[in-house]
Amino acid sequence: MLSNKIKDLASRNHPEIVSIRRHLHMHPELSYQEKETGLFIAAKLNEWGIRHEHGWAENGVVAFIEGQTPESAVIALRADIDALPIQEANDVPYCSQNPGVMHACGHDVHTASLLGTAFILNQLKAHFRGTVKLIFQPAEEKLPGGASILIKEGVLQKPPKPAEILGQHVLPELPAGKVGIREGMFMASADEIYMTVTGKGGHAAAPHQVIDPVFITSQIIVALQQVVSRLANPIIPSVLSFGKINSTGGATNVIPNEVKVEGTFRTMDEIWRAKALSSIEQVATGIAKSLGGFCEVRIEKGYPCLINEPKLTRRVKKHAIDYLGADKVVEIPMRMTAEDFAYYSQVLPACFYRLGTANEKKGINSPIHTNTFDVDEKCLETGAGLMAWLAVKELEGL
Repeated sequence: MLSNKIKDLASRNHPEIVSIRRHLHMHPELSYQEKETGLFIAAKLNEWGIRHEHGWAENGVVAFIEGQTPESAVIALRADIDALPIQEANDVPYCSQNPGVMHACGHDVHTASLLGTAFILNQLKAHFRGTVKLIFQPAEEKLPGGASILIKEGVLQKPPKPAEILGQHVLPELPAGKVGIREGMFMASADEIYMTVTGKGGHAAAPHQVIDPVFITSQIIVALQQVVSRLANPIIPSVLSFGKINSTGGATNVIPNEVKVEGTFRTMDEIWRAKALSSIEQVATGIAKSLGGFCEVRIEKGYPCLINEPKLTRRVKKHAIDYLGADKVVEIPMRMTAEDFAYYSQVLPACFYRLGTANEKKGINSPIHTNTFDVDEKCLETGAGLMAWLAVKELEGL
């Protein structure tokens, strides 16, 4: 059986995929700076004799595995390759060697797994038809997102054109060996909100002589919560949060001239998203004006909603159960976190699933984006093998 061949290759190649993951973990690079990472991926593909193109969005790599009748069907697989600005606190032999930079979101796992998938598929070209397009994408962690750049550069249009795309992401809430899947709405859009509230500063003991931007800011933040609680359809998930407030000057007895606020708005509906962003600006500027001040609102549009195409996702779930067993495939809830894989899901049938990485007995369960994040490297065998199996099974149906 082909599934057994894939499992055997995933098992036998596991030590090398672990070494690849550890190399990447030791040498993380920030978004738009992944030069050495891209060169490493290209070198590994060269070693295996896999055709590829290096230089997408500067540091990205796109590889091609051609089975029988390569033009008959095409599927794309994606991994992100960038790291985060975090100082690693793990005491492991493969700890990051780049100060202040760490693979704290598992992109080293994604990249190593996809390289493992490439190795497996390259060994089995005689056993499937069509072409697998492997996208090693830079800059997932930073706007405008590497996915949007690759799409603009034509990664989905340049032949061979894929009919669908799959991606996976680590999930430390799940044990290694399991995967989580959800069809339909899965991850939120994410927009950044920057407000500058201007008033007239002065002595705190004479509030009648000032236009207090601190007070105005407080009223704006409270009022903006009504955008979610009173303007949003209650069945549409929405989050509006502010994480940073800074005044220019000010003290216990000094009211400043200006206050800066930063926050994020997230939702699962693109039409409501546009309306909400407009409402946020109207409410903030209106309240500031009514209290004698001024509010400048700047919104940086982030990643769109990530939608897992239902029919494709149901097939992926069935294939995953066939490969791993029903007890290893679980339904997971939607998340208000964001991912630039969402750009692919806006233009192609897409499925983005989660790869379990935890091992409670070994104490491996830290959340992503923390300085102690790590994985049970058994997940690499699951990640590489399952994605190879999904690719082959999906090509059969195209």
